[in-house]
Amino acid sequence: MQQRQIASFQVSAIGLGCMNLSHAYGAPPPAEQSERVLLAALDAGVTLFDTAALYGFGANETLVGKVLKPHRRNITLCSKGGMAGVAGDDGAMRRVIDGRPQALRANCEDSLRRLQTDVIDLYYLHRWDKQIPIEDSVGAMSDLVRAGKVRALGLSEVSATTLRKAHAVHPISAVQTEYSLWTRNPEIAVLEACRELGAAFVAFSPVARGFLCDALHDVSTLDTKDIRKAMPRFFPENYAANLKLLPPYKALAAEAGCTPAQLALAWLLNKAPHIVPIPGTTNAGHLREDIGAADIKLDAELLRRLEALINQKTVVGNRYSDQSRKEVDTEEF
Repeated sequence: MQQRQIASFQVSAIGLGCMNLSHAYGAPPPAEQSERVLLAALDAGVTLFDTAALYGFGANETLVGKVLKPHRRNITLCSKGGMAGVAGDDGAMRRVIDGRPQALRANCEDSLRRLQTDVIDLYYLHRWDKQIPIEDSVGAMSDLVRAGKVRALGLSEVSATTLRKAHAVHPISAVQTEYSLWTRNPEIAVLEACRELGAAFVAFSPVARGFLCDALHDVSTLDTKDIRKAMPRFFPENYAANLKLLPPYKALAAEAGCTPAQLALAWLLNKAPHIVPIPGTTNAGHLREDIGAADIKLDAELLRRLEALINQKTVVGNRYSDQSRKEVDTEEF
């Protein structure tokens, strides 16, 4: 597969977001199926694997650590802290954003243990805790680099302004934010700031949480625990409007000689050389389909028509609920 650069790491142009295997879209698949997906990714040439303390409240890191430990030297392993599961008084686990230095140190130690590794290649601040100056959180993360527990630092869902403040404390090697045809916020300033600072831009949800795969037509079928049920774009009335974009989109994919999912990923790869998409999947066949996007070239005219079809003005609904929007630091169209 083609390679791209993140810090000192040469990584596959398309990575694997591992969240789906343990978290977010309803009941996770059986362990055997998840293991097959991870191993299929290795076989297909994927070398960038992305997880987080939050995913499955540690279960995803445990899975990734178990399966990929024998291949540790051949991969770039990424995880995130600053947002994790914390047990309440009733024993139930709850998602907590905590960017205090002591919390980040504890998160990192927990992640190292679950991942069965001595060092995490790329460690992200999963969310900026706005009660803590970004300089303090990144300062604590830089201590992890000096201690040899982490090799490079990243940030997730931050604005260009916050990125620059953090970068002044310690080099930021990557910014991870949602980016796809239907989520274009990074184009305001973050993509350019990453380019200027020499940071990679890691695009999560690059196929619009399944929408651009032409895989979800009836949102009433979503599992009760599927996080998309709380996202305005997936509200029935909004989604019905968004579905009208799919037929012309599928026609463009056919013209490009690829599947809808591949078109979404190829669009990202064609946008800039510092962009690395990390689609997630629970299906090994879909994974191999995604990887095929690395070989697809799109001409300027098709790109123009594609961007005119699906963009911030043609998609109906915000990407996050009002509460979730307060937790991110990205500029919004």
